[in-house]
Amino acid sequence: QVQLVDTGGGLVQAGDSLTLSCAASRLTFSDYTMGWFRQAPGKEREFVAVITGNGRSTNYRYSVKGRFTISRDNAKNTVYLQMNSLKSEDTAIYYCAGGRTEWPTGSLSAYEYWGQGTQVTVSS
Repeated sequence: QVQLVDTGGGLVQAGDSLTLSCAASRLTFSDYTMGWFRQAPGKEREFVAVITGNGRSTNYRYSVKGRFTISRDNAKNTVYLQMNSLKSEDTAIYYCAGGRTEWPTGSLSAYEYWGQGTQVTVSS
């Protein structure tokens, strides 16, 4: 079955950078819009960033614009989230997700496949 494996999380200090990766298997990767979401303790899962299958369109949560960059390498079936200038409020479990939608949507319901999540902890 389709598998998404999130890696790259860790414990960093405020202002540091971190890059998350999500490797996909058993799907035609370029057919899928890929998103990153996060969930902090006691909070709902929320949209962070999204990139369409051809990589031409992206969208970001307002609070991460200018700090986070989503990218993908369709030859490697991998999507990345480069996170710079990390803040304590970025602390959460980060999940990648894939959906067969043409639009760079932040709606959770548009995504049918999810990674297991990777913990990002930013200390202030």
